[in-house]
Amino acid sequence: MIFNNAQEVFEYYYELLSNKGQEFNNTKALFNVGFQINNPLHNKIKTSWRKWNHDYAEYEWQWYLSGDKSAKVISKKAKIWYNCMDIYGNVNSNYGYQWNRGNQLEYVINELKNNPTSRRASISIYDAKDRFNFENDTPCTYAINFTIINNKLCMSVMMRSNDLWYGFCNDQYCFSKLQEMISNELSIKTGWYYHFVNNIHLYKNFLNKKI
Repeated sequence: MIFNNAQEVFEYYYELLSNKGQEFNNTKALFNVGFQINNPLHNKIKTSWRKWNHDYAEYEWQWYLSGDKSAKVISKKAKIWYNCMDIYGNVNSNYGYQWNRGNQLEYVINELKNNPTSRRASISIYDAKDRFNFENDTPCTYAINFTIINNKLCMSVMMRSNDLWYGFCNDQYCFSKLQEMISNELSIKTGWYYHFVNNIHLYKNFLNKKI
């Protein structure tokens, strides 16, 4: 599947999940789904009945940029983070913290500067060696890969689980901002964004929201 922007993705999969999604753990789900977004910087969800909050998505992106594992502040804006915190108030799913581990972001930028045809420009998020610490918060994203094609930075995101309503809408915003940031570092244009997820789902309380 190929889409022009994130809003098209949201609306298409909302319909598909609502009508053809498989009953799975209080959700309607689809398995092993992949699609391409040709204009990833068109990352605002303007669907009127979704009421997507751009200010919150931008706040989450800035939190990622900080690399701060503490969710004490952001949990005041989105309660889901409160449930993810450990006894110290930290979470695993600040992706900025993850891509700074082992200087992964710096590595990706330098790798592509030095070798524009590299297949090694990858960031690892989910690390099975950290499972002992996954009791409250298991990262939903496996990895992010970057490739320069026709002098444009293309990005592939691999996820284990993605809630369409909140997860996809905010994740794609932050991932596309990361893609844009790296493109700027490389002084090239942003190319396509490919999104793959093992389980994309819609919680049942978000069914029948379309007006």
